[in-house]
Amino acid sequence: MAIISLSYKYLERLTGTDKETILKRIPMIGSEIERIEEDHVDVEFFPNRPDLFSVEGAARAMRGFLGIETGLPKYSVKPSGIKFTIDPKLAGIRPCLGSAIIRNVSFDDESILSVMTLQEALHWAVGRGRSKVAIGIHDLDTITPPFHYTASPRSRKFVPLDFTKELTLDGILTEHPKGKDYAKIVKDFPLFPLITDDEDHVCSFPPIINGERTRVTTKTKNILLDVTGTDQRAVNVAANIICTAMAEAGATIESVEINGVATPSLAPTERTVSVRECCELVGLELTAPQMAALLEKMRFGAQPVGSDRVKVQVPCFRADIMHDWDLFEDVAIAYGYENFDVQIPPTFSIGKEHMANTVADQARTILSGIGYLEMMPFTLTNERVLSDYLRRPRSPHVLHLMHPISEEYTVVRTDILPLLLEMLQVNRHRELPQRIFATGDVVADLLTTQQLAAASTHPTADFSEAYAHVDAMLRELGISYTVEESKDDAFIDGRRADIIVNGKKVGVFGEIHPAVLTAFELEHPVAAFELDLRAVPGYPASKDTLLRLGQ
Repeated sequence: MAIISLSYKYLERLTGTDKETILKRIPMIGSEIERIEEDHVDVEFFPNRPDLFSVEGAARAMRGFLGIETGLPKYSVKPSGIKFTIDPKLAGIRPCLGSAIIRNVSFDDESILSVMTLQEALHWAVGRGRSKVAIGIHDLDTITPPFHYTASPRSRKFVPLDFTKELTLDGILTEHPKGKDYAKIVKDFPLFPLITDDEDHVCSFPPIINGERTRVTTKTKNILLDVTGTDQRAVNVAANIICTAMAEAGATIESVEINGVATPSLAPTERTVSVRECCELVGLELTAPQMAALLEKMRFGAQPVGSDRVKVQVPCFRADIMHDWDLFEDVAIAYGYENFDVQIPPTFSIGKEHMANTVADQARTILSGIGYLEMMPFTLTNERVLSDYLRRPRSPHVLHLMHPISEEYTVVRTDILPLLLEMLQVNRHRELPQRIFATGDVVADLLTTQQLAAASTHPTADFSEAYAHVDAMLRELGISYTVEESKDDAFIDGRRADIIVNGKKVGVFGEIHPAVLTAFELEHPVAAFELDLRAVPGYPASKDTLLRLGQ
């Protein structure tokens, strides 16, 4: 979630109303007030609304929500006559570019802080820590068009922002604070992305740092915007949000020709939605004109088309509108959540604890009694931790995320033990012994089940300890089991065993292999075990689960 500081003085100027009204109503557009200070308020906005991550964007939304100015904001884009070229060598590095010329800027301390805050918030919400999108804002009057986006040798030098001496691009990655923070994004490429003007002055080394030459100050009147990244849609979204925020502050937007294509386009998109479907979903009785009026409060263009349809113009800065239901949510927001009638649900039921949770609680009690401390590792991980570090083959049954937020979280866990080893890695400098466990959901073949894992590390941790703790736990859970020699390469050969219930493998225990310890940077032996909780008597197993366990 993004927390944005909204200056009262600047916000009142852009909305045309007083701060008391804004503070009273702003939570109702989908936000939460974190702190109220003397000269500003800190507001937490949902990450799906990056258009609100500036005073200008919040003011635009509040003018509509309060009925001061409703309907679609219109932004004109004039051609600047300025061109931008893209080096074909960037294709495998950082190929996407968006740009604009923003003129007649009038910066003061509040507005320049707002645009810089917006820039950094977009780096987080849209840019995934600059890896997907990075934004550069430059004083246009200090450089000469046309501009060039090139793949540069790593030895190229320029003076980065906040420095007084030249550094090579490699030097920036090791000496500049921003270089140290974001070096991982580009350090493995043979060439680095660079933006230069027609006189070969460096404007930016995306996604790391701008040049000191193009620093934006309160004296800046005209801006060159560059947005680079690996996803063209995300690049365009970030450029549109920056441009429209600046336009709200009174600037004029001009397009730039990038390899023959004019950008940005601030034109809205159109879709036609059903009034009936909206009413059924949100529980209201609305006519087409009423629904259109509510959408206009949320700064959409809206026009009734017959009795059951509304044609909607979606502004370019609303990248979160991907389904008709997204529009219906805004209808509910505009209607006012406080205006919905409180009703008793039409169905009545008596809740009770699910047996899967009962089984997990039993396991928690047992392991806590043995001396283990419960952990709650993330449900998301990556195949490097899940399989590679444990010397296990990558599973074809793992569930991958379509749009992972980072390389560290790309799949849903199929096992819990790897995540416990990560926990031990983080705490490897703490006192010993360390005995930890976790229980929770795992997903394989699109089937969600519960699993238990535990790990113990200290200088004398061994197979005997793992066996003793497994035996105590299974005996207390009422599980009749046998053991067989295991082939799991996460454990040391000869010091590992599979847990067998009804002829099927339901778990494994033993002493972790030295190669696995090295991968997790662990210095002491680890005794560990895993158990599929579907093997516990009383677990509410589906037919599919029973077949898998041979019951």
